[in-house]
Amino acid sequence: MNPKLVFWVPAVLRAAGTALLGLLSWWIAGPVPALTLVLVIVVAALVAQLVYLKQLGDWLNDPESIKLPDGWGAWTDIFARLYRLRRGDERNQAELTEWLARFRQAMHLLPEGVAIMDDVLFLEWCNPAAEKHLGLTLERDKGRRVTNLIRHPEFIDYIILGRYEQPLTLSIRGRKLVCQIIPFENRRQILVTHDATETERIEEMRRDFIANASHELRTPLTVVVGFLEIAVNDPGLDAATRKAHLSLMTEQAERMQRLIEDMLTLSRLESTDAPLKREVVDVKAVVESVAAEARALSGGRHDITVAIDGPDVMGSAEELRSAFGNLASNAVRYTPAGGTIALRWQRGEDELQFSVADSGIGIDRQHIARLTERFYRVDKSRSRETQGTGLGLAIVKHVLLRHGGKLSIASEAGQGSTFTASLPAN
Repeated sequence: MNPKLVFWVPAVLRAAGTALLGLLSWWIAGPVPALTLVLVIVVAALVAQLVYLKQLGDWLNDPESIKLPDGWGAWTDIFARLYRLRRGDERNQAELTEWLARFRQAMHLLPEGVAIMDDVLFLEWCNPAAEKHLGLTLERDKGRRVTNLIRHPEFIDYIILGRYEQPLTLSIRGRKLVCQIIPFENRRQILVTHDATETERIEEMRRDFIANASHELRTPLTVVVGFLEIAVNDPGLDAATRKAHLSLMTEQAERMQRLIEDMLTLSRLESTDAPLKREVVDVKAVVESVAAEARALSGGRHDITVAIDGPDVMGSAEELRSAFGNLASNAVRYTPAGGTIALRWQRGEDELQFSVADSGIGIDRQHIARLTERFYRVDKSRSRETQGTGLGLAIVKHVLLRHGGKLSIASEAGQGSTFTASLPAN
């Protein structure tokens, strides 16, 4: 039905009813009572309109759908339409509130920093990542100019020049940040920050790894190529010299082979495509095998003892044998002849431990934190003499990480060392 008819038809009917009632009263009781009755009806209707107007005004001060009054006559339709409009607004508001809560939760979980600024760079909002990256506190710094909060010359130049097409790399509070400003709406800007410290560290490790691997391979290759050139250019070498050269070439080739095998092992341990294959590991057999290899490497120059006082574990027998073997072989290489080496498998308070204690040359405390880095050596000349690749402890660390364990080192220069590989008791 036409909305105009919805309003006017009842109004006309009520007016007609009032007039008809007045005429009927006029006919029955005379003009004075009839006019009095009509006046009373009009005054009552006017009072009702004023009451409903007062209720409408009160409701507009606090427009909640549940507080909307009921009406009479035309007011019934008015209040019904207001109720539908208000219910729609409340639903929209609830949806917006829910989306805003989701947005804020997503921004809180986002690893990237996000800060919203107005057109004159006053901070309006930022997420926890931006607080951490830039040293901000939303409650304290809201409404303050960002250039007063981030006093970095390169950042201020970036803001002034307005060349936002390219990101800006900054070093702030010991972290490397990549910052970029994105215009947002007409009077707002978004500052996005990305912590590239870990990426830079990994890139530096990659460069160091390539440089170290190239250096480690260059030396034996130089020896092999040099002897081959001698053999080609001087076919009259005597048998003893030729044999010595072949022996050195074989030694250097084996060194390259060990290095390549260790690099492949390390790459496999770091790869997500090679998940850990768990099995019941006979630890006693593994430790005894490691001890036998250590004795063979020692050639009787050391007193090597074994103590086993712990249960078997779940894990990869091959990987654990590699880790334990690296610890034992390092002890043999860095312990002078006549020294002692103790291999022990035992149950700790809440973990299982394989330890290798030696009476060797020991390690200065300043080097201990870096021992598991690739190619890191305390004494490079001694490491080459002992045929080490510089990757053994890195392999140990990654094997233990795959098994949920850790490596701890206790050592002092000249006092020997104890390397302990800890695994979860469960």
